[in-house]
Amino acid sequence: MEGQQRLADKPGSPGGGGTAQPRPLYGAQTWGAVAYLLLSFPVGLVGFVFTVVVLSVGLGLAVTVVGLPLMALGLLGCRALATMERARTGKLLGERIPDPEPLSPRRPGPAGRVLALLADGQGWRAALYFTVLLPWGVFTFAVTLAVLIVGWPVLPWVVHSLAAVNRMLATSLLSPSSLSERVRELEDDRGTVVDTAAADLRRIERDLHDGAQARLVALAMDLGLAKEKLTEDPEAAAAMVDAAHGEVKLALQELRDLARGIHPAILTDRGLDAALSSVATRCTIPGGVRVTVSLPTRPASAIEGIAYFTATELLTNISKHSHAHTATLDLWRTDDRLMLQVHDDGNGGAQEHPGSGLAGLADRIRAVDGVFLIHSPHGGPTTITVELPWHTRSAGRS
Repeated sequence: MEGQQRLADKPGSPGGGGTAQPRPLYGAQTWGAVAYLLLSFPVGLVGFVFTVVVLSVGLGLAVTVVGLPLMALGLLGCRALATMERARTGKLLGERIPDPEPLSPRRPGPAGRVLALLADGQGWRAALYFTVLLPWGVFTFAVTLAVLIVGWPVLPWVVHSLAAVNRMLATSLLSPSSLSERVRELEDDRGTVVDTAAADLRRIERDLHDGAQARLVALAMDLGLAKEKLTEDPEAAAAMVDAAHGEVKLALQELRDLARGIHPAILTDRGLDAALSSVATRCTIPGGVRVTVSLPTRPASAIEGIAYFTATELLTNISKHSHAHTATLDLWRTDDRLMLQVHDDGNGGAQEHPGSGLAGLADRIRAVDGVFLIHSPHGGPTTITVELPWHTRSAGRS
């Protein structure tokens, strides 16, 4: 919907507010392309000479101590030249090429930086670009100059055709590769997963320390006192043992609740249908929660756990904040995606602002290549849709 809205808002697009204006044949775009094509020869010459000289000398001296650092310096220079070339392409051709991520050495020190530069795919692609740009720049310079002098009537068509090739060349070699972008996304997601796991461990440690551990310490003290009074005052000792028995029951209940928060037994034994139905019965909204689960098989345990805890947290939020009367929870599979949708008729206004519970939930979903969407206008209703990748459960696991 957002993409369709953005498309409708563009001037000249179907349904937009404006109409497309024809480009003037000899307008600013044409002269920008002419300037770009004429400058490609000197730019290509400088880039080619720098790239070939520095890299070839560095390769020739690779057996010495200065060879590899010289090659790394050459690749760093190619990166810098590529930055200027992206700016030139954006200024004269209107093609905005995103900058790659800054180089981040995996090892500290000069040696780590040299190794990172030598393994930098962006630097090698920039070197290839300037190697190709010189012969292509000579050709475009000659053609553009000739058309300027003797082929004036066809100038716009010629320069725009040549500029289109330059756009393709610059975009394919100077923009960040899809692999590097994917690696960056996975590194960000890994950081989110690590932070979430650390937060969960701290929560479990806090719950154990403040809950069951404190009760067990008190229980040990009560039993010690009861043992001392066993011969002197049997009735008081029996009362203390009876109180300790109650403390044992409370400690066991807290441990069960904590275990359910880590991974409930019903989810392991019976799957999402039974587990989510159990969660729905504990939801405190007046009209209850209608649960519909339509899964041909059980997904992998990791995905199953994420879906369970996501649904649990969303239903908890509905109970606490939405003032809803009824809610529905639907879970189904579509192709290679596990779909979860939670709808309530509450007040709405749910937002994924930084630091909120929904933002943390969304980060965890996206960390596993999932999608988290909120539709919650003020006044309601609220619909939250979650997509998770479907992974089939291993045959050896129930």
